[in-house]
Amino acid sequence: MNNEEMAALEQSIEEMTQLARDFGLDFYPMRYEVCPSDVIYTFGAYGMPTRFSHWSFGKAFHRMKLEYDLGMSRIYELVINSDPCYAFLLDGNTLLQNKTVCAHVLAHCDFFKNNATFRYTSRDMVERMAASADRIRHYELKYGRQAVEELIDAGLALSEHVDASTDGRNARAKVKQQQYRSRHGEYDPVFHSVDHTRSPYDDLWSIGETAEAKQQKKPMVKARAAQKDIMLFVIEQSPVLEEWERDVLSILREEMLYFWPQMETKIMNEGWATYWHLRIMREMNLTDEEAVEFAKMHSGVVLPSRTSINPYHLGLAIWEDIEKRWNNPTEEERERHYREPGQGRAKMFEVREMENDVAFLRNYLTKQLIEDLDLYLYQKVGNDWRVVETDWEKVRDSLVASRVNGGIPVLYVEDGDYNRNGELFIKHEYEGVELDLKHLEKTMPYLYRVWGRNCHVQTVVEGRETIFSHDGKRTQRRFVKD
Repeated sequence: MNNEEMAALEQSIEEMTQLARDFGLDFYPMRYEVCPSDVIYTFGAYGMPTRFSHWSFGKAFHRMKLEYDLGMSRIYELVINSDPCYAFLLDGNTLLQNKTVCAHVLAHCDFFKNNATFRYTSRDMVERMAASADRIRHYELKYGRQAVEELIDAGLALSEHVDASTDGRNARAKVKQQQYRSRHGEYDPVFHSVDHTRSPYDDLWSIGETAEAKQQKKPMVKARAAQKDIMLFVIEQSPVLEEWERDVLSILREEMLYFWPQMETKIMNEGWATYWHLRIMREMNLTDEEAVEFAKMHSGVVLPSRTSINPYHLGLAIWEDIEKRWNNPTEEERERHYREPGQGRAKMFEVREMENDVAFLRNYLTKQLIEDLDLYLYQKVGNDWRVVETDWEKVRDSLVASRVNGGIPVLYVEDGDYNRNGELFIKHEYEGVELDLKHLEKTMPYLYRVWGRNCHVQTVVEGRETIFSHDGKRTQRRFVKD
């Protein structure tokens, strides 16, 4: 973009920001940066401008940049959930494209700020990731780059298995607080001992303790009932990790908790941003050429996919349907639900605040929408792909199931002392969808790396309970006897 276009973009941003506020959007202060493609795709690969370095990010960068160079895909913008909110625009975009992008990210920021799923998000994550990257670089200098990289390999392989609920988010902080309090004059918090005032004579409390008594005060390596946060359990209970390794894994877990709300609201968030960029751009004084360019760009964004769900397309359709239904309720809806006409926007803002993708699809993906969008289920039958289900409730329920837990399989730690030998036993919460067995078998050595003893994962394969075990050398499977 040249200087003249930059000046026009700045003027348009001011106008669009005011329009967004007039529509009722509430967002953090915005910071825009126009960047060349190399920078945009670097941020896209890393997920954050200040994140630590890892070979997998470089691999992702080269793949995405090659697709961009070949015209196969394009990142128009990147927006960071922070306060202030940072939006990075592609220098290769036209002026009209960057105007549309700015309208789009204003709605994203409104969603970040007001949706309940994001309420515990760290809004200073840019700075925190920079500090974490410095810590990891320090560990690379102290322990060697290869050792740190191998640990990060294992951590990234397991990082999606966290608990993003309130209790899950606070668990690590609670444990750290207990450890701190224990070191400063209290009995072991595992046994709920009574506090005593710290004094210069605190060391005397341990005089005369036998080795057996000290050993009993250590927490047992035993899973809490069906613990979902595998990362936290490994960080706190692994018998082989050193303290710096626990710190690195804690960094990966914290970063995953930051990204998690975006995984749980992908359809809602993209649909919301698409809805509002469409409304804002309609209010702009576009030339005929710009109007045609905008129509082409918008239609490309919401173009349905033949093989998968386009979140922009589906999300926009649901938001527009909510507005229409609550603006013009039927007589039955008015009598049964006390709906008054003209409440479409109010209902949209209510849904934006309270729901995630699972609730959004379950509550607002109607029979009429599924028929209008021509949604169905298909699978491979023999050598051909065929439509196997068109019943609207089954199609809806399948979409809902695909968004549970952000689309990540749910696994729980069942036992951290399996076979009474300190082995780790994990169970897959099977609900009709099998694990990717190739991915599982490649992940097992990473699980062994951070646990240090035999690891077992129980799941269902072809209708039979199956346990995969890794002993540090190879992965084996066996069927569970009925």
